[in-house]
Amino acid sequence: MYISDYYIKKFGVKVYKISLDAGCTCPTRDGTKGTRGCIFCSATGSGDFAASRNKSITEQIEEAKKLVEKKLLGRGGADCQKKDSVQGKYIAYFQNFTNTYGNPERLGALYREAAACPDVCGISIGTRPDCLNDEILEIIKSLCKSKTSEENPFLVSIELGLQTTNEKSAEFIRRGYRNEEYYAAVKKIRELDSSIHIVTHVIFGLPGENEKDMMDTVRTVCETADGIKISCLHILKGTDLFDLYEMGEVKVLEEEEYYRLLENALKIIPPDFVIHRLTGDGAKSLLIAPMWTANKRKVHNELSRRFSVF
Repeated sequence: MYISDYYIKKFGVKVYKISLDAGCTCPTRDGTKGTRGCIFCSATGSGDFAASRNKSITEQIEEAKKLVEKKLLGRGGADCQKKDSVQGKYIAYFQNFTNTYGNPERLGALYREAAACPDVCGISIGTRPDCLNDEILEIIKSLCKSKTSEENPFLVSIELGLQTTNEKSAEFIRRGYRNEEYYAAVKKIRELDSSIHIVTHVIFGLPGENEKDMMDTVRTVCETADGIKISCLHILKGTDLFDLYEMGEVKVLEEEEYYRLLENALKIIPPDFVIHRLTGDGAKSLLIAPMWTANKRKVHNELSRRFSVF
């Protein structure tokens, strides 16, 4: 099941996901487990499309909503001038860096602020499996209880950056934790509140990985989570991965190769499992390779043609 269908089924309207910056960092950047982050991660912590952290969460949400409406009006022209054509709900996505890493009281206040904004029907918290302590989980649990009702469904989602189940690959990319911590985190979330929607991130094309490695990761995600995000490995300026690419030590996936991997992954993913993403795109100002991903419209059209996405 693709995410658009899942949202329609749950909320009955079109839902848009908007990226927020909570002002967090990561244990692989602040010296706890390292200082340079994962080798593929940009200076913004994979939040190149998030709003400015200098603004409040409410301001970020309102700004993002206006951008969504402007984009819809641009696509639809005069027909989209009708109010109904731009109505919908929003998922507040705490995206870049590790959004359960920091002062729990402060983070809880940001979650609640986002949840209280008009037309926000859920929050999604991007984090790491090794950054889910009991205090922050209890705050998330309280949010589930306070916001969710049959009349007004509210989605609380936790997104975990797994990327791969190949331990050698995980060490190479400086993920900073072993697979056991991912399994433990999923277990804790399940025991906390079964309504929390767990989404796991996967990257295809990590250095040294073959197709079996990638499909093994997909199988693990389908056995543990509720949803999956898949993207191919991007080479971005300013990352350590870029340096390795410049030295010829790293290759990226060709377009047809990536689609073939997706085709095989979709054979593994159960029909009721939620597919949140089959592609990702880095900021064009930073993207070095693969350049075929820069043409977002073409990629989306190809995904739609091949896999009925969007």
